[in-house]
Amino acid sequence: MKKRLWRIVLAAVIWAAAAWIGINLQWLRLVLFLSSYMITGWDIVFKAARNIVRGNVFDENFLMSLATIGAFLIGEYPEGVAVMLFYQVGELFQNYAVDKSRKSIADLMDIRPDYANVKKNNELIQMDPEEVRPGDIIVIKAGERVPLDGEVLEGSSLLDTSALTGEPVPREIQAGSEILSGCINLNGVITVKVIREYEESAVSRILDLVENATNNKSKSERFITRFARYYTPIVVIVAFLLAVLPPLLIREAAFSDWIYRSLSFLVVSCPCALVVSVPLSFFGGIGGASSRGILVKGGNYLEALAQTDRMVFDKTGTLTRGVFRVQEIHCRDDQDLSERDGLHGLGEKESREKKERDLLELAALAEHFSNHPISLSLKQAYGKEIDASRITDMEEISGHGVRAMVDGKEILAGNHKLMAQNMISYNRKDLYGTVVHIAVNGEYAGCILISDEVKEDSRRAIQELKKTGIRQTVMLTGDNEATASRIANELDLDAFYAELLPEGKVEKLEELLELGASKSKLSFVGDGINDAPVLARADVGIAMGGLGSDAAIEASDVVIMTDEPSKITTAIRIAKKTMGIAWQNVYLAIAVKAAVLIFSAFGMTALWAAIFADVGVTVIAVLNSLRALNVKGL
Repeated sequence: MKKRLWRIVLAAVIWAAAAWIGINLQWLRLVLFLSSYMITGWDIVFKAARNIVRGNVFDENFLMSLATIGAFLIGEYPEGVAVMLFYQVGELFQNYAVDKSRKSIADLMDIRPDYANVKKNNELIQMDPEEVRPGDIIVIKAGERVPLDGEVLEGSSLLDTSALTGEPVPREIQAGSEILSGCINLNGVITVKVIREYEESAVSRILDLVENATNNKSKSERFITRFARYYTPIVVIVAFLLAVLPPLLIREAAFSDWIYRSLSFLVVSCPCALVVSVPLSFFGGIGGASSRGILVKGGNYLEALAQTDRMVFDKTGTLTRGVFRVQEIHCRDDQDLSERDGLHGLGEKESREKKERDLLELAALAEHFSNHPISLSLKQAYGKEIDASRITDMEEISGHGVRAMVDGKEILAGNHKLMAQNMISYNRKDLYGTVVHIAVNGEYAGCILISDEVKEDSRRAIQELKKTGIRQTVMLTGDNEATASRIANELDLDAFYAELLPEGKVEKLEELLELGASKSKLSFVGDGINDAPVLARADVGIAMGGLGSDAAIEASDVVIMTDEPSKITTAIRIAKKTMGIAWQNVYLAIAVKAAVLIFSAFGMTALWAAIFADVGVTVIAVLNSLRALNVKGL
């Protein structure tokens, strides 16, 4: 960008100096104009020559080269350089608006394990995961990343699977469980038998998906290239016929006169208004979007976003907050949990609320010394400072829950396994989320439901998207079927697919892409590392950037910096407005260009007048493009 800008500035200064020099120093003027032309246009001429050799003749580079060289041949040096300068300014805006170079997504994902602790002759040897073979025994300590897919032989622990599933709740593992590489062992030491080589492991497959998905992604060609594919050959053929046919068909016509007109025709045919105003429209749309907290990485993505008619969402962190909260408290009706405060004299509602507070208090006290995400959510819901002196004993039972002595009473807080282990009968409620059962002195007291929260504006976002023309909304998630169904129904989504690993999400997205019409565009919205392959594969990848992972942000085409799903609707409206302005500029430029070309062919306009008309259209188009910056109310 800086090099191109300096080239434009330097060429413009030399051009101005050449234009200022008197006609007596014609040779110096020619040298300066040629120097200015070579500085600003050598790459365009080179691309045109290279494309001709490759068989791709009629593109915008060829037209620009032919028009500007033609201007030099007829002695219109200032116009030849000015036309190329206009073109380079347009390219400057275009390059700024279109794709910024992406860094290596694999590096950003940071899920590639550095080593594996291989057990050999009762010793642990650190080895490169690629050197470990199926059947080898590895040991994974607390806090270490799982290096290879395997089966747990000894030990039990909690596994952070968020890198693969995007779900924050740890997964319980024990002997016999299969674990996937890329996860993190949170607590406990586990011994694992490797079942797959590194090249076939989950982490390797994810990295391959991200690296290859971008290559498969459908990219919309830039408008100018598509336009030039038809416009350029027509202009060149007409210019050739203009130079040859009149002298052959009209007796008084001179070749020199009509060749001059032909070259003038080529100069006038240069699509300055298009190459400047169209990129500026996108540039304005991108600038307007950024002012609303929406980062669009290129004009082509803005165009694809305007054509989007199907929207696919990740769940956790996208439609939901990705933070677990206490949602419901269910007490056993005949159970008085507090011996310190009686319920005599309280109404039914007050009595129920008192029981719920007491149940939550016991759960928070029992979980006080645990750092498990569920324990943290219970303590946060309790919201008071915990008196640790009330807790005389505490035992964390891996994969089950906790046992603690609170105020002299034995409190059990955990999952259904903990209740079964202690032979405590409990209510099997049909609840969506993580259920913490509470028992006091061996008697069931009730349960607390902990689940993810739907974002405040998610439902409104889905409704608004359907109003903007989105005909299908789909959710892909690594969460279980029941939770996914509840979220989909609550948000009125058209379809959902649950329990998907990253490769499963990509496969499902591929199926959805195949079902779409030829001009249909599909956008995917996600925020986690596990969403990076899907973001890269979708026609438009939209990342929640405020809390999203670096991998998701880098793999995406659009970033919602505020994490609000409703901003997706804003982004689509901005894209459609931008495309409308761009097409207005196209119609204006082509209409005026066609009129000027006709007048030029018949010699009814001077070259400067024709160029002035072209520049005038450019100015009008640029001013129209600035409207794209105004995105208030969208």
